[in-house]
This record gives sequence, C-alpha cells and structure tokens, in this order.
Amino acid sequence: MSCILALADSTLLLKGSHQRPIQNRNIAAQFTQGKLLVSKKKVSVIKAVAIPAAPSPAESTDYRKQLCERYGFKQIGEPLPENVTLKDVINSLPKKVFEIDGMKAWKSVLISVTSYALGLLMISKAPWYLLPLAWAWTGTAATGLFVVGHDCAHKAFLKNKLVEDIVGTLVLLPLIYPYESWRFMHDKHHAKTNMLYEDTAWHPVWKEDLDSSPFLRKALIYGYGPLRPWMSIAHWFMWHFDLKKFRPNEVKRVNISLACVFAFIAVGWPLIIYKMGIMGWVKFWLMPWLGYHFWMSTFTVVHHTAPHIPFKYSDEWNAAQAQLGGTVHCDYPKWVEILCHDINVHIPHHISPKIPSYNLRAAHKSLQENWGKYLNEASWNWRLMKTIMTMCHVYHKERNYVPFDEIDPQESSPITFLRKVMPDYA
Repeated sequence: MSCILALADSTLLLKGSHQRPIQNRNIAAQFTQGKLLVSKKKVSVIKAVAIPAAPSPAESTDYRKQLCERYGFKQIGEPLPENVTLKDVINSLPKKVFEIDGMKAWKSVLISVTSYALGLLMISKAPWYLLPLAWAWTGTAATGLFVVGHDCAHKAFLKNKLVEDIVGTLVLLPLIYPYESWRFMHDKHHAKTNMLYEDTAWHPVWKEDLDSSPFLRKALIYGYGPLRPWMSIAHWFMWHFDLKKFRPNEVKRVNISLACVFAFIAVGWPLIIYKMGIMGWVKFWLMPWLGYHFWMSTFTVVHHTAPHIPFKYSDEWNAAQAQLGGTVHCDYPKWVEILCHDINVHIPHHISPKIPSYNLRAAHKSLQENWGKYLNEASWNWRLMKTIMTMCHVYHKERNYVPFDEIDPQESSPITFLRKVMPDYA
C-alpha cells in the first residue's frame, strides 16, 4: 500500500495542484460568472462587463444552497472581495486569541499523553473483536500528540522556545515524524495555501501525469480514490527524509530531528518486538499509526478540498481568499475534537498560525461575527467524503477538478465502486 501511495503522491511533489469539477456545466458557468464579480482586478471592467451577466443575490444564495446540498456542506461562503487583505482579517481578531497560556498548553500535553497511554492499555486488554475500537481510540489520541507538536512547530505553544522545540520533538517521535523537517515543509503550506505547484500539503493530479504511464495512472486512481484516507503516508515518506528538499541553513536542524527519529526506531521497535514479537509491533504500534494517518489525511484533505474551492497559479493567487475562503471548517464527533485539540477549527489557524490550538474556537467565533458570510463550513459526513474521493481528482482550469471516471471510465473502476458503495448521507 505504501508503495502505491508514494507513487501517487510523487506527482504532487513534482508538479502541481487542482481546482474543482462541477459536473453540471450550466452551474459551473454561473459560478464562474459569479466569481468574476470579485476576481477582476479593474473595477471598471467589472462594472462594464461582469455585473450585467451576474446572477442576482437571491440566485447566488440559491446556487450556494444547491452546492451545499450536493457536496455535503452546511455553508458555502460568498467570494471574498479582492480589496480585502489577509492583514484586514488578522486585525479583526481579538488580541487575546494570540496569547500563549502555559497552563492550557500543558493541559493539552496531559490530555494527549494520558489518552494515548489509555489506548495502549485498551489494546493490551481488549479481546480481538474489540481491537479495532482500541486502535481507533489510540490512533486518534496519537493525532492529539501530533497537534501538540504542530503548535510547537508554529511557535504557538510555549513562551520558552527551547522547551517548545523539545516537546515538539518528543511528541512526534511515536509517529516517526522528524520535527524540524515537518516544520520547515509545513511553513511553506501556510505561506502558499492552495497555490498550484507551491503548496506542500498536497496537489491534485495533472492530466499529463495521468497519461504518462498505465502503472502511474492506476496508482493515482487508487491513491486519490479508495486509499485517499491514508495518502499522508506517502507525503510523510517523500517530504521529510530527503535533505535535498531543504535549504542549507535548515539542514543542521533537520539532521538533529532525523537522528532522533532513527534513534527511536532503533531502540523502540526492537524493544517492542523483543517483548511482544512482530505481532506485538503490529498491534501496539503499526495499527495506531495507521489510525493516526487516517485522521492526518482526512483533516488535511477536508480542510482544503472541495469542488468549489480552487487552486490557483501564483500570479492569480490571493492570500486572503486562499486562507479565509479556501479553508474549510468541519465539525467532527466531540470526542475526536477533544482528543485532537480542535485542529478541525482550521480557518483561524490559516488566518494566523500563531493562534494556539486552545484559542481556535474563540478566534473562529470572531471570524463568524465579522466574516461569516465568506466562510465554508461543514459537518463530517458521508456525502462530504464521497464528494472528495469521487470528484476531486484531476486539475481543470475552469471546473477546478475533473473526476477520473470522466476521463477514463474503463480504468476508473475503483472510483465507480466508491460511487456505488459509499453512502450519500449528509
């Protein structure tokens, strides 16, 4: 599976990004016109050309409601006007959401460490038929460890930056993530969110890659289809261990993180195998790790992927539109949100990564009050995931995405299968 994921992900790293497919051509055309109102840089052109062709506000509202129903969203935001800057949005946030609170930070660590330890205890005690539940809990708790490291990497966890880096390094070790490697790459994702080529989180498929070889085509179809909830494994493997991907001034810190990860593998894995055998390693480490990657992949894709959310070339890209309008807030079951420290409250995190996870809800409330009509919001549901896994595949300039089975129906049986078997509940 990892091999297929790595092959599929390789095109993301070397090439580019995506935009969305709206399968109804008429609706797509209406949406393009609607965006024209706010995307043309010259106001005179907008007044002279765009406004007469644009739908009325009522029609626009109805149109967005149609998209919500179709894609599994609660709200699809209006296009953000081009004269709004990211600084405008940041300045609208209350200052208190940027404040670092040591007690809240250590509380996050306590929640993650104890929930992860509880998960390991559950695995050790559970009968075989309850192991999937224990693995699901432990993988989710491991995602909480990642979120702690994530805050540390953004320098939004503790005031003492040395302790912050130590904590970040330690909590990522069970996940085999080199802290500094991940930090440097993730910073690029925030600087270039939803920008074609430059965004390092993920990219949609380019048509030329799909046509380059039958084997790569199959790998991409499986990777962006049924294996999509684990695509972060390929991203982890390909982005974080290659020193050539880092600037010379970053390499020293990356090497320290790599040494820590390899030390953990060299000591931790043999110890687990010595005490419990290879099946103990599978049971106590591999399965929770796969559970973590399910959430890592799901959060990443849901946060930035929908048929109506475009990826853009750098010369067309707008920071405020990408961070506010190109990021999705998604509600999950409460226990998931608690264990994962509200990482799903993601729009304020993209407005400013300096907001600690324990302040994200207050920041989101402020965004709803000041910018609410521009926000994309959803609850995690089958229709949302089905939309992403069966529609958001190949980059298209006007439609954002074209699904695999529209381009090559014969080779896209995994996508056809998902369309048939995945529930359509929203």
